[in-house]
Amino acid sequence: MCQSEARRGPELRAAKWLHFPQLALRRRLGQLSCMSRPTLKLRSWPLTVLYYLLPFGALRPLSRVGWRPVSRVALYKSVPTRLLSRAWGRLNQVELPHWLRRPVYSLYIWTFGVNMKEAAVEDLHHYRNLSEFFRRKLKPQARPVCGLHSVISPSDGKILNFGQVKNCEVEQVKGVTYSLESFLGPRTSTEDLPFPPATSCSSFRSQLVTREGNELYHCVIYLAPGDYHCFHSPTDWTVSHRRHFPGSLMSVNPGMARWIKELFCHNERVVLTGDWKHGFFSLTAVGATNVGSIRIYFDRDLHTNSPRYSKGSYNDFSFVTHANKEGIPMRKGEHLGEFNLGSTIVLIFEAPKDFNFKLKAGQKIRFGEALGSL
Repeated sequence: MCQSEARRGPELRAAKWLHFPQLALRRRLGQLSCMSRPTLKLRSWPLTVLYYLLPFGALRPLSRVGWRPVSRVALYKSVPTRLLSRAWGRLNQVELPHWLRRPVYSLYIWTFGVNMKEAAVEDLHHYRNLSEFFRRKLKPQARPVCGLHSVISPSDGKILNFGQVKNCEVEQVKGVTYSLESFLGPRTSTEDLPFPPATSCSSFRSQLVTREGNELYHCVIYLAPGDYHCFHSPTDWTVSHRRHFPGSLMSVNPGMARWIKELFCHNERVVLTGDWKHGFFSLTAVGATNVGSIRIYFDRDLHTNSPRYSKGSYNDFSFVTHANKEGIPMRKGEHLGEFNLGSTIVLIFEAPKDFNFKLKAGQKIRFGEALGSL
């Protein structure tokens, strides 16, 4: 390197640092909504402020004084995201004065590009608090359910990854994987649970793939704050079991998913498992920062981000009883649950080898659109 370039090194690094909020916006908050580049630039300042309010933004300057990535990951994991998310949930429940609702919701709509013309109730004064606004319902005709394909998108969002599960590992984003067994949890010999004992990865897979010639497939959908926050049944299937993992509530933004290995295994999540016409089927709702509330409509016993549950444990519940031998039947497109803000849906299911996804990585998708079919 020549001396002039060496002298310019600090200036270039300073310029890069000054430009970092825009990079952070594009790479980490740019996925929040489907905006054109001029619109994204216009709305950059509130998103940049939000970025620096997040714990990750507070940790970024530490790299300037020699913090290694592993140290920053460990520090970020120590942030009390569960407590902060509970506090945010309480704040969301506070009823706003009638005169303040339109300005507050209008700012959110403008920032995240929310399309209120799709909402069942367009009048902003109707929503008493932020929680009701986040969980707004859509007009029935806003999301037609595709009847030609066997699996549809359960929610609005962005496709992070999809494909066949290989070596019992699933990609949370391109190049970053996590263990299928860690994600779904350890097997148990309890009759009610869908995971009989196994001693190896191949054995674990064999307990999920119940029919000869079938393969395991996965699909990861990221819900941004501006998306529709309810999720629906992606196919006709029967839910037999629920496993709740209390855990951290770190951001699941794609940028963070590239940064923290096995992020989805660290975060709180609700795993619903059962069967569809081709065998094993599961839908997992993964919690995130400020998404302490994951609600499953037919499961009144589920309480997420509760202080009575400690991280590292899991709680099982079976929907198969003496009175109900099958479980909970779900029809394609039927309401299943909701997040309070935005997060991630992970589908893991068994299907014949000729199953084809109708997707592209990184594409925006809406509830009811086709994911794949035979």
